[in-house]
Amino acid sequence: MLVQQNQSHFDNLRKNFTHLYYRGFSIETKNDHIRVKYHFNLSDKYNFYPQLNIPLKSSSSKILNISFLENLSFQIGMIELISYWKAACPQKVVVDAGYLCDFQIEWWKNVYFKGLGEFFYVNGIETNIHEFLNIEINSSKEYEMEEVEVGNRILIPIGGGKDSAVTLELLKKSGFEIIPFILNPRAASLATAITSGFDQKQIFTIFRTLDPKLLELNKQGFLNGHTPFSALLAFISLLAASLSGSRYIALSNESSANEPTIPGTQINHQYSKSIDFENDFRRYANQYLTQNIEYFSFLRPLNELQIGKLFAAIPDQHPHFKSCNVASKTDSWCCKCPKCLFTWIILSPFMEEEKLVKIFGTNLFDDITLLPVLNQLTGQASEKPFECIGTTDETNMALAMTIKKRYNTKLPALLKHYHQSVEAGKQNDPSFEIIMKELNRDNFVPIQFMKILKEAIG
Repeated sequence: MLVQQNQSHFDNLRKNFTHLYYRGFSIETKNDHIRVKYHFNLSDKYNFYPQLNIPLKSSSSKILNISFLENLSFQIGMIELISYWKAACPQKVVVDAGYLCDFQIEWWKNVYFKGLGEFFYVNGIETNIHEFLNIEINSSKEYEMEEVEVGNRILIPIGGGKDSAVTLELLKKSGFEIIPFILNPRAASLATAITSGFDQKQIFTIFRTLDPKLLELNKQGFLNGHTPFSALLAFISLLAASLSGSRYIALSNESSANEPTIPGTQINHQYSKSIDFENDFRRYANQYLTQNIEYFSFLRPLNELQIGKLFAAIPDQHPHFKSCNVASKTDSWCCKCPKCLFTWIILSPFMEEEKLVKIFGTNLFDDITLLPVLNQLTGQASEKPFECIGTTDETNMALAMTIKKRYNTKLPALLKHYHQSVEAGKQNDPSFEIIMKELNRDNFVPIQFMKILKEAIG
């Protein structure tokens, strides 16, 4: 019944709001900042004006060709548009701001459809890539690919979690100048960079502002849900790399982000963190933006256990990192969600319980109310949570090794339950040593940086 009601709501919204217009954008450039302001319109009824504000510091002193800046701004607008499209899911997007060829149109439809996989599923919407959207181009304004002057710099997007902290610490050994990049800074992301030895002047920041009218529409019953944020980050990171003269953009997406998680599909709910999107974006950027900047995920060869071990060896970062999405606004851990429990589990084989309690403020293994979440993480429930977490195999392996490490102690409630419910001998799985040494070959990590990863895992 829920699916039918949501499908009906989806159909009604599409009937009443048939078009979303990408009217255009304006760029304000001054000595100390760049501001890009967009104009979207929903069926001539609602106007939206989201913005990007880029402070220009010593680390961002490049002067970009205005045509290239316009091209980047236009493309960022195409991915920004998705947040406004999902409110009513209109059948047609009309682009007045610039020209897209047939290949680009199909590329964008693919990003929208796969990037909204979780949104469609959670909202009970049944559609397909051929019928959900038409993109109509109403402009002859073409943007040219440009060469960008870059140096031996690596731009590293920082989110405030354990993954980007590991990337930052390891790539400091690369010999390249490191530019920490933060979109909409918060305490945890700033602390990650500062703890790693960077000051505020060295951190490249960009501020993204949603139009508040969108939030008002959500309260009125318009659709809401997950959008491919990492795809937006990819385009904005390219802008930051261009301004800072960075040859590389090093993301921190691991191999588990490739696992299909949307039931009945081969799509990960975080599609824009997957190797598929990474490949698609690299191709698009090289063909339509610039060939001078290389985008890749530094941690793609690694699994969550390897990353957990590497993070455990960076004690200075432990007090500051935050991975909880539920409590992100307060920069804390809710200690009740799948992300919190998974983070606790994946660090447990490598960190003492007392240290974990100091980080989280409580012992999550003692909280029996988290049993349903544990069952989701370990594959004993029908669905895996829509969170950026590791695979069920990685979770089970971490739990097995934690139990093995504590073989002569009394197990807390969750571990005791797991120990009694898993298959006989699971906790003695001999493959742990193998999984800690292997590397996923499906990656785009340049050779010189792969050497750093190999040395790090031993």
